[in-house]
Amino acid sequence: MVGKSDVERIKVMHGAGGTMMQKLIKEHILKYLSGSNAEVPLEYLDDSSVFNGIILKSDSYTVKPLFFPGGDIGRLAVAGSVNDILMVGGEPKALALGLIIEEGFRIDMLDRILRSISETSKEANVNVITGDTKVVEKGSIDQLMLNMSGIGLRHKFLDRNLDVVKQYYGDRVYRWILDRNIMPGDKIIINGYIGDHAIALLSVREGLGFQIDVVSDAMPLNRVVNEALRVGGVVAMKDPTRGGLSNLLNEWVDKGGYGIEIYEESIPIRDTVKNACEYLGLDPLMLGNEGKVVMAVVDEMAEDVLKAIRSQPGGENATIIGEVTDKHKYVVMRTVIGGYRVVPPPIGDPVPRIC
Repeated sequence: MVGKSDVERIKVMHGAGGTMMQKLIKEHILKYLSGSNAEVPLEYLDDSSVFNGIILKSDSYTVKPLFFPGGDIGRLAVAGSVNDILMVGGEPKALALGLIIEEGFRIDMLDRILRSISETSKEANVNVITGDTKVVEKGSIDQLMLNMSGIGLRHKFLDRNLDVVKQYYGDRVYRWILDRNIMPGDKIIINGYIGDHAIALLSVREGLGFQIDVVSDAMPLNRVVNEALRVGGVVAMKDPTRGGLSNLLNEWVDKGGYGIEIYEESIPIRDTVKNACEYLGLDPLMLGNEGKVVMAVVDEMAEDVLKAIRSQPGGENATIIGEVTDKHKYVVMRTVIGGYRVVPPPIGDPVPRIC
């Protein structure tokens, strides 16, 4: 007989990205909820799904603290939802907001968050058009949680982008920007510094006792993605949120069936973030980000896409950090001293509740 103490239970790490979350999704959630006739179904595990040409995304936000250097839960919710629609080649059109508020929450703090949602929505050229509000008993949740859902349509530059891809790949590409599209030779581009968001949050969490001049990178990526698709050649896009860059690249390897090699000296990390990671014993490759996009781009178009990205806010520090290879099926990093090491997927994000 199985006792109550023997029953497996949900842990924080099950929702933190990485292998524990992937296991939960594949063995439990997909077991019951997969099998739709969506064009991009749930079981693809891409950033958004597509049904009858409509892109749908829903995400919940439990970040702690609610306010942090460079943003707050409201900015995070809009940026995160908009970016996930962009990642499959969509153009965000409208948002739905769900508020779950703890009894006793300060009205002035709610106003501040709603103002941030409004401002960030304007920045992303979308509006919140529907939603829901619930108030729960004190102690039921930690102050405030949000759900943000969004819909989008096919991006105006997506077909142009895919036409460029087909010049090199023929028809070996899907109708959308998906993780499984990667091919050997594709260059890996990131639009800027990694680790800022997680370290900014840690700098204001209680008990850590350090000060650092880093702010969250949370921002909608419309302009960066627009320019990349306008130039053409993008085959895959993903934002390195929970689990960071290492989790993202390992997902691409798992879905695409090819290996990825990255170059340590090319990965943009601020010195202050490196120092904080050394102090806290963290790997910057596993830290979550909220204003970053990683793109796989056909080799022949990579420099043109890179130049276009760098012309946009949020893309000034974009760089090529690696490429897809058929020599192995791992994520491998070429170190600054010329050696190589395998970059494994994280078990979970080492900084919980970053979004």
